[in-house]
Amino acid sequence: MENLKSNSISENFGKNLFSDEVMKERLPKDVYRKLKKTIEDGTELDRSIADVVANAMKNWALEHGATHFTHWFQPLTGITAEKHDSFISGVESDGHAILHFSGKELIKGEADASSFPSGGLRATFEARGYTTWDCTSPAFLREDAIGVTLCIPTAFCSYTGEALDKKTPLLRSMEAINEQGLRFLRLFGNTTSKRVIPQVGPEQEYFLVDKAKYLKRKDLIYTGRTLFGAMPPKGQEMDDHYYGSILERIGSFMNEVNIELWKLGVTATTQHNEAAPAQHELAPIYTQVNLAVDQNQIVMDTLKKVANRHNMKCLLHEKPFKGVNGSGKHVNWSLSTDDGINLMSQGDSPEENIRFLLVLACMLSAVDKHADLLRYSAADVGNDQRLGGYEAPPAIISVYIGQQLEDVLEHLTETGNAGTLANKGERLHTSVKTLPDFEMDTADRNRTSPFAFTGNKFEFRMVGSSDSTSSPNVILNTIMAEALADACDRLEQAKNKEEFDLMVHDLIKELLQKHKRIVFNGNGYSPEWVEEAARRGLPNISCMVDAVPALTSDKAVELFGRFNVLTKKELESRAEVEYETYAKAVNIEAKAMLDIAGKDLIPAVMKYIGDLSATVEHMHGVMKLLGEPEDFSDKAEVKRLRDCVSLLNEMQDALEKLEIIRAEVRSIEDLRERAVQMHAKVVPAMDALRAPADKLEMIVDRSYWPMPSYGDLMFEV
Repeated sequence: MENLKSNSISENFGKNLFSDEVMKERLPKDVYRKLKKTIEDGTELDRSIADVVANAMKNWALEHGATHFTHWFQPLTGITAEKHDSFISGVESDGHAILHFSGKELIKGEADASSFPSGGLRATFEARGYTTWDCTSPAFLREDAIGVTLCIPTAFCSYTGEALDKKTPLLRSMEAINEQGLRFLRLFGNTTSKRVIPQVGPEQEYFLVDKAKYLKRKDLIYTGRTLFGAMPPKGQEMDDHYYGSILERIGSFMNEVNIELWKLGVTATTQHNEAAPAQHELAPIYTQVNLAVDQNQIVMDTLKKVANRHNMKCLLHEKPFKGVNGSGKHVNWSLSTDDGINLMSQGDSPEENIRFLLVLACMLSAVDKHADLLRYSAADVGNDQRLGGYEAPPAIISVYIGQQLEDVLEHLTETGNAGTLANKGERLHTSVKTLPDFEMDTADRNRTSPFAFTGNKFEFRMVGSSDSTSSPNVILNTIMAEALADACDRLEQAKNKEEFDLMVHDLIKELLQKHKRIVFNGNGYSPEWVEEAARRGLPNISCMVDAVPALTSDKAVELFGRFNVLTKKELESRAEVEYETYAKAVNIEAKAMLDIAGKDLIPAVMKYIGDLSATVEHMHGVMKLLGEPEDFSDKAEVKRLRDCVSLLNEMQDALEKLEIIRAEVRSIEDLRERAVQMHAKVVPAMDALRAPADKLEMIVDRSYWPMPSYGDLMFEV
């Protein structure tokens, strides 16, 4: 393993990235300028430079030991995909290999589109799909047991042009927010900014468990989470794992993860123990959204690969252990210009603050209007177990803005005057002489809020740890583009500066009055909030199958069509993929439970009951020889035996019911109905099977139980 003691971070950072510095060094000046123009201004790629870029990329990769290249893309599976081709294009007469990489190979690849989820866009006999170079995301070299591979980020589309991936809609949404953002800024007199770019910093939570113990848990192998398991005597209630001292084995893993990520230009900065035992977090510095999405995929892949090298397994499931914190992926989102203006920050002048208030009002409008879409963007099978407790946000979308901002907005809606924005220079006094006073933030933090304003950005806390960050960012970009566009439609009617200022003021007040119901600074876990949210008319979408219909509503079709992000056909295909994914995932979990219960747990309990029965029978004989009474009903062994038999019968009945219900639901042809019934019938049947099994784990002698316990997994890493 590389060690940064002999190599500084600055020397290693980005060494495996075909970065701007590398392009500037290796490309002719005119080619470099044309490529930069495409990357920075969003202009169409000049195909005449493709061969030159490809040759430079190939030579750079070969110098670093690369043997193969791949178009690296993000299909609707939510993970990445790749097909490797070597640089060998033939053999010379003297037997030497001919190494070649053309512009055509750089720009376009081909993948079997019918083998990936397409939601009906591609049938088996309609197999052709294309991967297309995304030059806005730099190529990189991946070093692993395979060797060194040149990875070229690409989009993935069908033969007929529909998007089959997570990246294409993201790039389209970036164009939409850029166009509407610039339009918005021009109205406020900004003539210098050239681009408006969503900036994102996705935090990544994960669990680490020992590999040997992982391999003894078929549920973890098949589904990524524990389908059975009783809580150990200690969980996270002592709060001693959060920010605690990092174990050396974990530290060694984190060190290697950092080195791998830094070489790829991923600005991994924060690492710490999270709240649950065996849980940890990694967070990067913010960057533009398409790079952030790509880099998060690299982060997840790196975590898993490096964990394996350290004889551990990285669990990215949202709820691998029942009864402790699940894992999320907090997406920190803001809007910035190419010249450094953050639209989510308060300004130093009244004009800047008025612009900030209008941006904030537009954001509240967007979230309120499309709360169902935001909830959908965080919907996956694992999140159904995570949301609503143990520091995960509830399923009800609301926005936390802090008391100071809420006071400003309330004042504006009631009096028509914005008042004074919170003083950013206010000092927090500690009352301890040896501790310095420090500048306060304008708002506290609310861990129960799904969508929280944190000073100069919004933190979308609902996204699951295993999920791609593309979908939430596509939706955030698009709904904000709509809100800005609607604002511009109004404000562009102003005839002069005085009328414009008045219209801005009125628009802020109007938006806040109309959408203030989405603002909630209180406890999102309280039963009172559920009642209050219902009174306000906010949607409470508790599960994935209920969230998916938002994707194909008339409102969504109009939204995505207006900004050319997704067509109705593409939306319908994605909904179909989501239903199919949910049904398949729950079906696999149910089958895994049946397999584990039938082949491992029930036989183990039966063996224990048999041995315990023999012990009781032996004791009965001994007591008879001693002339003692034969009533052993109050003896511990007899009670334990009766409890085991009762729970075993309950477990066997639950297993048989789950098997019948799963088969019935699995036979439903309609994908949506199958998914709905998986949630309504199969999931409760799974819970019914788990309940007696977890009770038995607490009774049966440890030596009989066929798999590692929660305590083994979470506390013996």
